[in-house]
Amino acid sequence: MQAVWRPDIKELARKELETRPFESGHRLCAGCGAGIIVRQILMAARKPVVWINATGCVEVATTIFPYTSWNVPWAHNAFENAAAVGSGVEAAQKKLKRAGRFADDPDVELDYDIVVLGGDGGTYDIGLQSLSGALERRHKFMYVLYDNEAYMNTGIQRSGGTPFGARTTTTPVGKVIKGKPLFKKPIMDIVVAHQIPYAATVSPAYWNDAVMKFRKGFEAEGPAFIHAFSTCPLGWGSRPEDTVKLMKLAVETCVFPLYEVINGEYRLNGPSLAIAKNPDKKKPVEEYLKLQGRFRHMFKPENKWMIEKFQEWVDKQWELLLKKAGF
Repeated sequence: MQAVWRPDIKELARKELETRPFESGHRLCAGCGAGIIVRQILMAARKPVVWINATGCVEVATTIFPYTSWNVPWAHNAFENAAAVGSGVEAAQKKLKRAGRFADDPDVELDYDIVVLGGDGGTYDIGLQSLSGALERRHKFMYVLYDNEAYMNTGIQRSGGTPFGARTTTTPVGKVIKGKPLFKKPIMDIVVAHQIPYAATVSPAYWNDAVMKFRKGFEAEGPAFIHAFSTCPLGWGSRPEDTVKLMKLAVETCVFPLYEVINGEYRLNGPSLAIAKNPDKKKPVEEYLKLQGRFRHMFKPENKWMIEKFQEWVDKQWELLLKKAGF
């Protein structure tokens, strides 16, 4: 049996300092979860990486001309076609290998991994068609969704990943509506329905779990999909110093459970597995919501029903996940 790889934080930090695939000094906001996700992906890399980046916060904040934070081959693509470009890169790689091109050239490396990174707008919505096509065709790359739950780069508009009740610029809080009236699109269910070999959720606060899952995504025999929870102090109205706390609370309240789906088999991980075994560990969603300005209106006496509705939805989704995982 192949030994399970366990990340060593000192070794990973040393590797990052030596190779510097992603430089500091980017313009991501203080407390942004996306920068942590990028570093964890690159820590998990076992080979050289080609990075395909959909339009979004990461693309804009790391490549403001004439500067770049990237020391790996990197391409910017539109919202709608990042997965299609990743498919093309993978197809070209296979073709060059079959043809024996550059086989004797030590300066050309064809044994590399492909990462496609997109936000919730470029994944839940605008890029869903090309992602679905790439998964159906079984292109071998790892698609990472960094989910900050709105179109943060273009003005904090709601997306298919925006949660119920959240205030955005297109779902304002007033007399007519009180934040987004709908719940999040079940993106993991949609992806898993494509019967890919590996899909998982990660919260960067649990770095050990996250890095291990990114490594599994790289090693999957076919396409992999990682749904990464990504805080956004600007869009959420949260304090930058609460970033890790929010990432943990999302898991502890089951708003964002940690699990993986390996060839259709669901497995709970870390704190989520602990909650499944001991339900008393599950915290109320109120603890997560109260730290974010986008949910502040829900705590007014006349809107308390919104917190109850949010809790009911979380409880229902959690129960469905427990059944899938065999609990």
